[in-house]
Amino acid sequence: MSLRHALLGLLVDRPASGYDLMKLFDDSLANVWPATQSQMYGELGRMAAAGLVDVSAEGPRRRKEYTLTDQGLAELREWMSEPERPQPRRSRLLLKVFFLNVATAEQARSLFGNRAALAASEHERLAGIRDELDREVGALSTNGRIALEYGLRLAAMEKEWAEWAAGQVGGTPPAAEGDAPHGDRDTPSPTPRPSDGGRT
Repeated sequence: MSLRHALLGLLVDRPASGYDLMKLFDDSLANVWPATQSQMYGELGRMAAAGLVDVSAEGPRRRKEYTLTDQGLAELREWMSEPERPQPRRSRLLLKVFFLNVATAEQARSLFGNRAALAASEHERLAGIRDELDREVGALSTNGRIALEYGLRLAAMEKEWAEWAAGQVGGTPPAAEGDAPHGDRDTPSPTPRPSDGGRT
């Protein structure tokens, strides 16, 4: 339901058309909650049916302008007051980390090197957005800077972690190509050392 609340929030200050909302969404909220055009227009229709917004004007080419209702504002405020709950997370990268022993050291270092490069690129992209926000005014820009700082710090942390992880590679050698992962009964046991009679 967060897309619904995002659209309600964008309508707090003034009415807007679906096109205007899509552009505003892409320039701001899409960085934290991506949505397609079809998802957005579908949600606007459901919001109108639920009484959260009114279609305040209709123009050419079926262009509709939406206005936030008192019910919609109450819904947004109730959502804002709800405590955050833990969200399940999945990470393809961290899943791979558990099985580094089946990769070569070069492959493992490449895995972390790519992640560090991606994180650096994301940090650079977000820094560019920060420069744009610094030239803008309004609640959305001011609050957006707080959200943006989260992304900048996260990207910096991911880069630092990936570089550190790359330096850990090699401490535990990867499984040899001929090793049997589950144990091979035909593999001979190491030759026992002769007994020294218990002397040390």
